[in-house]
Amino acid sequence: MRLLQRYILFELLRVFTLMITVLTVLLVFVGAFQQASKQGLGATLVLKILPFIVPSMLPFTIPATLLLTVCVVYGRISGDQEITAAKAAGINVLSLLWPSFILGGFLSLGSLLLSDQIIPWAEKNIETTIATELETIFLEKLRSQNQIHDPNSGISITVMGVRDKTLLVPTFRYSPPGKKPVHLQAEEATLEFDLPHQQVILHLSKGHIDFPGKPRFYVEKDIFPFPLPSQTPTPKARHMSVRSIKAELVELQAKKNDFEFQRDIEVAMLLALGDFEHFKSPEVNSNLPQNHFQEDRQNKLRTALSSRFALSCSCFFFVLVGCPFSIAQARRQFLTSFFLVFMPILLFYYPIVLLMLNLSKLGKIEPSWSLWIGNAGLLLIAIHMLRKVLRN
Repeated sequence: MRLLQRYILFELLRVFTLMITVLTVLLVFVGAFQQASKQGLGATLVLKILPFIVPSMLPFTIPATLLLTVCVVYGRISGDQEITAAKAAGINVLSLLWPSFILGGFLSLGSLLLSDQIIPWAEKNIETTIATELETIFLEKLRSQNQIHDPNSGISITVMGVRDKTLLVPTFRYSPPGKKPVHLQAEEATLEFDLPHQQVILHLSKGHIDFPGKPRFYVEKDIFPFPLPSQTPTPKARHMSVRSIKAELVELQAKKNDFEFQRDIEVAMLLALGDFEHFKSPEVNSNLPQNHFQEDRQNKLRTALSSRFALSCSCFFFVLVGCPFSIAQARRQFLTSFFLVFMPILLFYYPIVLLMLNLSKLGKIEPSWSLWIGNAGLLLIAIHMLRKVLRN
């Protein structure tokens, strides 16, 4: 029996390793180079960040690949009548499924480790690599697209061409929030990136500047600093570790408690003074913009914290469903079995998970239980399929 279990485990590992390697390489290369061509990034920079893109793809490829693996292995051994031979030898079918359950459990833990530690580390390395290569990115994008537009910072750059690091006939448009745009045009210009101060220094040569409501100003040579295109100061919840998410949740809750305490004091003072007209003032109004932002951020963090565990465990629940289903469909091709079990997952499981994610981010439902609804549905189906297989 142990020999048979080791044989099944070895087959699972062999097929899974081959499939996850092929699928990840295809997705990473296609996605990376497609994004690179869209953003105008150079091949050298793409190759630098490519090793850090791989971990972010694995949580999405592991569950589907594991499901395909169990369909291949158990579908084959069932089709070859090995399951029937094991039953004739007095071996319980459930004991043959333990290798896949163990593998699913380890991969669930691995997915959790990926999303909690490795992906945040990889994202930081990608940001660091891009920051150090920011000048190259700018020049490559201008060289390939002849323009850069960042609506968040209000900066727009258009050039006729790029020679080495020199911009030929550049036109700059800077539109600060709430102000009229400033236009700059020159024969040549160079860009100097000051990363510590988060700004770009423009070295202008033989150009003119149009300020709103003022006459055109000509310059022979001049220097103009402007802020870097929008950087994201607040990290995305999915790029944070569990410890970081919990620490920020505690901080946000403390701010909320302080605000409510100060508001209660203000209300008590107004009641004591009988100043009822000021109850609509911002000091006692809980619907302030910063409170909405903090509440939205808190909902996203709580959703990311719960979804990290629920989605990681989907590997194990996929195995619970896939193993007995592929055994029951022994006479079919393994791809047919895979599509028969994966299509309901694609049509029902993932839409339910996405719906729960969106509702949790909006604060409509509690993420600690709602994000497990999809896994609970898979568990019910798995119990039904296991009973059917064990009876036959």
